[in-house]
Amino acid sequence: MFKRKNSQTAGEQTEKPPNKRKFWVVTELYYPEDNQTGYYLTRIAEGLAENFDVKVICGQPNYAARGTKAAKRETRQGVEIFRVSGTTLDKDVLPLRLINMLTLGISMFIQSVRKISRGEAVLVVSAPPSLPFGTALAAKIRRAGYSVILQDKYPEILIAVGKAQPQSLFCRALNRLNTRLYDAADKIVVVGRDMKELTASQMSSESDGRDKIAVIQNWAALEEVEPLPKSENPLLKELGLLDKFVFLYAGNMGHPQDLESIIECAEKLKDDNRFHFLFIGSGVKRKWLERAVGEKKLANVTVIAPRHRSQQKIFLNACDVGLVPLVSRMYGVAMPSRTYNFLAAGKPILALTEAGSEIAQVIEEDRVGWFVPPHDAESLRRMIDKIYAERDKIPAMSQRARQSALEKYSVEAAIDKFNKVFARRNASDKEGRRV
Repeated sequence: MFKRKNSQTAGEQTEKPPNKRKFWVVTELYYPEDNQTGYYLTRIAEGLAENFDVKVICGQPNYAARGTKAAKRETRQGVEIFRVSGTTLDKDVLPLRLINMLTLGISMFIQSVRKISRGEAVLVVSAPPSLPFGTALAAKIRRAGYSVILQDKYPEILIAVGKAQPQSLFCRALNRLNTRLYDAADKIVVVGRDMKELTASQMSSESDGRDKIAVIQNWAALEEVEPLPKSENPLLKELGLLDKFVFLYAGNMGHPQDLESIIECAEKLKDDNRFHFLFIGSGVKRKWLERAVGEKKLANVTVIAPRHRSQQKIFLNACDVGLVPLVSRMYGVAMPSRTYNFLAAGKPILALTEAGSEIAQVIEEDRVGWFVPPHDAESLRRMIDKIYAERDKIPAMSQRARQSALEKYSVEAAIDKFNKVFARRNASDKEGRRV
């Protein structure tokens, strides 16, 4: 579908059948960015190129591929890419990050108004949170239809991490803007069933609500991740952890992750030499995590620097159980994509999440792990004792995890859903024009 190896450089022409509708994907992050959003949006765009004339408006690399200067215009895997620039100030400093968002947002808005034409389709991702609104305005100016991919929801995520109050003027204003954004969208793609429920509840009674919302989960990087025997894992050998029962956290250490409960649990277990907690990644909580481990003298916790995604097969297999901890009030707000890569590695999952959330549903439906409430270190400790006591069940659970990734959470399954959702929209547009 989108696995072609050859890319066309700027200036090369790619012939496209004349009946393909032009389809714009607007995202801050795109190839060569290979972090979560860049990875997913690149593959979505390339997958849609099977049925559409896909073009992308994006920014220059400023995250995982920061420092790389990509071509302003090129064609790759059948997708024409237009890159714009903004400021590249320190994104870990909030005011500077906001300046980056503003300057890049203005550049992307101007490019969208210049490039998008009447009747074309536009798909915009929800991060950064200002991007959908600028893109929706550009689409309206150009009389084009737009759809939104909600990878996470604002202002709910800010409320969950204590950065905003639900009844604040900011949150009330953003919620009103979201209602207008959702009501006017052609389609809304969400990454979880709980997110569909929350999003539908925020639409006006006059809109078609749930009918326009499609659930398309993110997928496992099956081309990069597969199960490997723990006894042969080079990272565990390097760290001297082969004889421990290891719980692994791998990924961004951001505000929505309930790392505090894991550390509190690790402190309760500091004298129990059966268990070890391994953290791999970076983010705003990284310094707190290292400081807490040092102050509490937790010999049962190891924190190491992030590894490149090309090493996922090694570090995701460096455990017995994968950890996916979320703070409370994240129901319907986000679905950690690391969940699917743990499944690809055949690792059962221990999640800190609310009952009924998408991750809780995946765990229960596929019987691939356990979950406990966020912010409850004692429940987490008891669950860890139970997991260890019933560790003979883990091999069967690992097989189900891998099978689930192969059958339900592959890139092919996700792209097929995207093509069906937007092919239906394309067909209804054509029917409307004939009428």
